[in-house]
Amino acid sequence: MDDRITIIEGPTPDFETIDDGWALGLNESPSLYDLALTRLRTFNGAALVERCHRAWYRQNHIYLHYRNPLGMEERVPIMAAQSVETEQGQVLLLWVRRKHEETEIEIDLDDDEEGGEFGN
Repeated sequence: MDDRITIIEGPTPDFETIDDGWALGLNESPSLYDLALTRLRTFNGAALVERCHRAWYRQNHIYLHYRNPLGMEERVPIMAAQSVETEQGQVLLLWVRRKHEETEIEIDLDDDEEGGEFGN
């Protein structure tokens, strides 16, 4: 049970895509992943961060377990953790690694009607 942090109740966590310089170093891997940050309210943030530190010290993985919007259980590896105190109580900040999802690239050809860089 020490290899996971489980969200017992509440909605699916929001994952914010990040591009912070230091956090990008967590993504070094032969596979393509997206890094995301999620914020979770908790009563024992320091203990959860300590659980992460123990797993990493033993060179093990630790995962965030949660239910997706369809109610299916999912898990993502936790790459970094921090507990912060706010006016509403403790918040656990988790940087997680998610599988790279295909993104749709939108090309707007109407912007280059004036000739642009390669125009006449």
